[in-house]
Amino acid sequence: MSKRSNKKALENFKMEAAREVGVDLSQNYNGDLTSKQAGSIGGQMVKKMVEDYENKMQS
Repeated sequence: MSKRSNKKALENFKMEAAREVGVDLSQNYNGDLTSKQAGSIGGQMVKKMVEDYENKMQS
């Protein structure tokens, strides 16, 4: 994977996590997010990564 495709995949992952926790992200500037909103997005991303890792370990 190239750097560009990695960056795009991470951006898509972040947008998906934001939708799941009900935070509206734009493709550009998101400096108006509260710390709580930003933290919930990051927390959701970590949760999904851990679940994915655990599923791979069980396979």
